[in-house]
This record gives sequence, structure tokens and C-alpha cells, in this order.
Amino acid sequence: MAGQIWQEWFENAWAWREEKIYRRLFGDLGSGIYPLDSDLFTGQFRQTSIDPRWLAYGIYESKPNDLRATWLYVSSGLSNAWEADSPKPDEASGLGCEFILECPSQSTWALLLLRRMVAFQILLYVGRFEGKGLVQPWDRIPLRAPIDGTSSKLNWVLLVPAPRFNERQQLPSGHFHFQEFIGITEDEADFARSNGGDKLLALLKAGPVTDPTRKSVIAEL
Repeated sequence: MAGQIWQEWFENAWAWREEKIYRRLFGDLGSGIYPLDSDLFTGQFRQTSIDPRWLAYGIYESKPNDLRATWLYVSSGLSNAWEADSPKPDEASGLGCEFILECPSQSTWALLLLRRMVAFQILLYVGRFEGKGLVQPWDRIPLRAPIDGTSSKLNWVLLVPAPRFNERQQLPSGHFHFQEFIGITEDEADFARSNGGDKLLALLKAGPVTDPTRKSVIAEL
């Protein structure tokens, strides 16, 4: 496909996601996207080389509205069909997913965490961590620190199919699904390992919303 035509359908799919799907589902997307930056890859992930396209990925911050009471952070870019030479509406677009994280209040830690998870997924996709595949629903990821960077008991995240946004989303370039990160405690991670992440999700009183001040639901059983 000629370069100009490729550029047109690629940008059309990108705009369709952000201007149609995101605004319909999430409402106000704030003042703009918070893009990934080179320091995230070279510093936190110690990469010696980066693809400039990675810096086009980012996070939107959506404030509460009539549809929900949470602050919602959503990625944009994982479903970009960078490697496709033409639109393939019946196939997954890009990595076939976008990430969400919800919390009760506006939170810098949530924005930074989701940026880090997007960068991690990109690096997994391009094979920078040998032998490891993409993060998938029901995977648990250790943070090795409180999720809010201070005193939270949540020091893991669990990725789940986004409960409130679980329908397949269609772009001109293909389709994708939303996947949602939930902060969990060490003993909740152990419970999910033994019993399944779906069983843990059913126990969480706030559902997919991550409240860094909450206590373990396992300790209350």
C-alpha cells in the first residue's frame, strides 16, 4: 500500500479510537494525552535503544461524570496497527488491547503506573525480555513497592478483562478489547494464584476500582 494511503487509514483508525470510542465510553479526556518518554525506557527499563514510535503511546485522564464516580486512566496506542500493511477489520488491531486503571481520586501514581505498564507491554511485544510473552488477563505483576509510593498495602496488580467496558471495540484497522489493572495485596495475589483471579475479583467490594487505602479482603475472610 502506498505510503500516503497507509498514513491516511492509520491516522483515521487512531482518531476513531480517541474521538469516537473513548469519548463515548469515558467522556471528557482532559487537557490531552500524557505520552511515554524516552527516560521511561532508558531509565526505568534500562533500554539502550528505543523505537521513536513508542513515544506516540500515552495515557488519557478522564474525570468522574454521570456514567461513573471514578477517575479513569486509559492507554492509547497499544491498538495501533503499526505493522499492518493494510486495514484488517476482522483481525486484532496492533496488540489487540488498551489498558485501563480506575481510582477514587485524581492520582499521579495511577498515571505513572499505567504509563509503566504500557511501556512494559511494548517491550514484551518486541522481545526485549527473552522468554516472556505479553501480559494477559488474569496475570499478576509484582510492584515491589506500595502502589501509591507511600503506605498502601497494595503492592501487586492484577490484569482483568475490563468489567464495565468488556465489549469488543471495532476500529477501521481491526478490533481490540479493554483490559483493566487492579491493585491487590500480597495475600490477595497468593489467593489469586491458588484460586484464580476471577475468584479474587468477585471478592473485591469496589470491583475493578483501585483504592490504595483499602485493606486486604483476604484478611477479612
